[in-house]
Amino acid sequence: MVSEERYGEWVLVRRDSGTHVAELVLDRPRAMNAVSTEMARCISDACAALAQDKDVRATVLTSSNARAFCVGADLKERNALSDEELAQQRPYTRAAYTGVLDLPMPSIAAVHGYALGGGFELALSCDVIVADPTAVVGLPEVSVGVIPGGGGTQLLPRRVGAARAAELVFTARRVEAAEAAGIGLVDQLVEEGEDGEQALALAARIAANSPVGLRAAKRALRTGWGMALPDGLEAENEAWREVAFSGDRAEGVAAFNEKRKPDWPGE
Repeated sequence: MVSEERYGEWVLVRRDSGTHVAELVLDRPRAMNAVSTEMARCISDACAALAQDKDVRATVLTSSNARAFCVGADLKERNALSDEELAQQRPYTRAAYTGVLDLPMPSIAAVHGYALGGGFELALSCDVIVADPTAVVGLPEVSVGVIPGGGGTQLLPRRVGAARAAELVFTARRVEAAEAAGIGLVDQLVEEGEDGEQALALAARIAANSPVGLRAAKRALRTGWGMALPDGLEAENEAWREVAFSGDRAEGVAAFNEKRKPDWPGE
């Protein structure tokens, strides 16, 4: 059964109880999903709700606009803001990006068309990026006098290394899909128009696994970023202990031995 819930005017969350997959749909098509203050609030609220939904095992971040995933900050709105108003806006925009980054379940970005600036940072905040050949990605912020402010300076080096990230940020250049796939800016390149379908299929494969295990594995992966190996192994051990004595672990082992599909209790 598929249900839909709106968060403000521009964000739609679609939940499929059969696959345990949710879609977080950016739905401001006339502005190519430019992130205004209000849209940032909507993204943040939707992520907060998804984070509390134990029935959701994987989330796909996607767009309703055929030409763009998200073009980044709403520069028309920004142009009208005073310095004081811009400072007041910052917590809302930051909460939108960290809301996606902090989703406790695995997340997949389905990218087509433009994913620039904050739009690409939303994708970078996901665990996996699936893109089609129309995708154009980049962090062009220095070309308009700012810097990436949605996690780009931290997330991009973790994907492609410090030198490559520096080149991309400093030049502000746009990268088309084939090159993006070749240098690791996106993880899977699929046929044109199939980014959403393929992302949902990947999410469904992920969601067939233990919900407790998925969240713990994501936590171990994220917590271990940048840690020395001994500290990272300790973070992994803490996550392992949470899963090892769970109902999901007991059900998974029983199902394996009984040669049947697990019926995950999710606890």
